[in-house]
Amino acid sequence: VQLVESGGGLVQPGGSLRLSCAASGFAFTWTVMSWVRQAPGKGLEWVSRIDSGGGITTYADSVKGRFTVSRDNAKNTLYLQMNSLKPEDTAVYYCQYGSSRGQGTQVTVSS
Repeated sequence: VQLVESGGGLVQPGGSLRLSCAASGFAFTWTVMSWVRQAPGKGLEWVSRIDSGGGITTYADSVKGRFTVSRDNAKNTLYLQMNSLKPEDTAVYYCQYGSSRGQGTQVTVSS
């Protein structure tokens, strides 16, 4: 299993970022995928989940209405569109399959 996140960076409050996760080594097309995050000094927080076909998505209350998860099964890639970012969204973001996560991508929301 290999998961490689990208797309993080520094953004001002109210800004947007799009994270990507390139997956390989497993049957991505048939797999439920999740995004989780870890803020400085805190534990892992589940952010979002998407079913294998992309038709069913769920979100943590803290990001609902601002984040959108999607996937391209032809490219074995998972996405997280993040809009209206807040300082409290600052964290390392990971895509997750089962208990496997990538190295993460840092998102910092600050003016």
